[in-house]
Amino acid sequence: MTEVEVKKAQESLQDRLAQVVELLQRQRVVEDLTHRQEGQHNDLVENLVHRQNLVDLQRKLDDLHPADVAYILEALPLQDRLTVWQLVRSDRDGDILLEVSDSVRQSLIADMDDHEILAAAKEMDADELADLAPELPRDVVHELMESLDAQQRERVRSALSYDEEQVGALMDFEMVTIREDVSLEVVLRYLRRLKELPNHTDKLFVVDYEGILKGVLPIKRLLVNDPEKKVAEVMATDPVSFHPEEDAYDAAQAFERYDLVSAPVVDKSDRLIGRLTIDEMVDLIREESESEVLNMAGLREEEDIFASVWRSLRNRWAWLAINLITAFVASRVIGLFEGSIEKLVALAALMPIVAGIGGNSGNQTITMIVRAMALDQVSPGNTSRLMRKELAVGLLNGLVWGGVIGAVAFWLYGSWSLGVVMTAAMTLNLLLAAFMGVLIPMTLTRLGRDPAMGSSVMITAVTDSGGFFIFLGLATLFLL
Repeated sequence: MTEVEVKKAQESLQDRLAQVVELLQRQRVVEDLTHRQEGQHNDLVENLVHRQNLVDLQRKLDDLHPADVAYILEALPLQDRLTVWQLVRSDRDGDILLEVSDSVRQSLIADMDDHEILAAAKEMDADELADLAPELPRDVVHELMESLDAQQRERVRSALSYDEEQVGALMDFEMVTIREDVSLEVVLRYLRRLKELPNHTDKLFVVDYEGILKGVLPIKRLLVNDPEKKVAEVMATDPVSFHPEEDAYDAAQAFERYDLVSAPVVDKSDRLIGRLTIDEMVDLIREESESEVLNMAGLREEEDIFASVWRSLRNRWAWLAINLITAFVASRVIGLFEGSIEKLVALAALMPIVAGIGGNSGNQTITMIVRAMALDQVSPGNTSRLMRKELAVGLLNGLVWGGVIGAVAFWLYGSWSLGVVMTAAMTLNLLLAAFMGVLIPMTLTRLGRDPAMGSSVMITAVTDSGGFFIFLGLATLFLL
């Protein structure tokens, strides 16, 4: 899809959201007007108008893709969201629940009774049920499992047995398998008898009678080769495959590296047990990216923008409390040099510059390191070299930009010694920012935590306190 097509699709989606919002507003206006009027036919008029608006809104929702409905639900306040959710056809509930964010999904499920949840879940595949099951009431999950056939029940249990960050939790069980000793013509006839192919089928999986994976037959090879040839002659015998215990993010990187659309998942005996598809990998990468951004800002979880005040407070308070402590430490550092600031007022005007530039530089370093760690580009063998490189960057940036601000300080206050102190303080604080920008994510990783967790808050705290101490300390030593 080209950039222009993406822009048009986004504009179209925004238009649809605007239309839904307009219908909801019209509904409220009409209800308000009819309530103000008096008359024996008032209730009848209100009922007719109410129904007409709901019919228009429902028709609009029926024309939308489940992903588009999910987008609209996420963009609406809670009351409007539930109004729209009630108008969604029950046979589409499951598809939409899988598309919305976790926080919004919770609000939708809370508005459904057990019967509605069961009806929506019964339309899902085993891997989709496994995704949704942790958020459903226990009694509903139990009843749902009892309603499945033995194969589906076993597949759901298998998917639930893996951690959400493992391949096994994301694998799909819908796939097409063939034997290696049959002709391509036989394979083609077999495919024609199927009602439809599973989504993202770009290859068929070749297995023996025990289910052991022997290779894969790409659809393009099936179509361009002589139908009389055997599968064994044209299949790929060295496909990229995964084990269910592997890290899902590593699998997503492999999909990006090898341009995969689907890939087999095998157990320790190389028996085919499922497959991974590109849609799951794209969702995983998006979720990882969003989670990294939230963690760097000190947010514990994805937040519904229309969540209750109390829920938002619970999500945000922890790192704000830490930030308050670090801000108090920074204020105490300034307090140590109150006398120096009183004697040379210029220090008060210049010290935020040193701290601010240090914070920005530290955030740049942390962002690069966290990204490199996510791509497995950081190892014990290259850590010291990486540290030296970042320190060199910090030193050069400090000398260049410290020199610039030092010259400005000299021009403003007519003191060359103040300019030199400014340059030295900037250089030292950028070196500190570089050092901590590497150390913080690596330390978090060694402690078994997400390297992005609160890293932005921590680096800002260090560069603020450190910047104030370095600048005011140098000023006290050499200017007063």
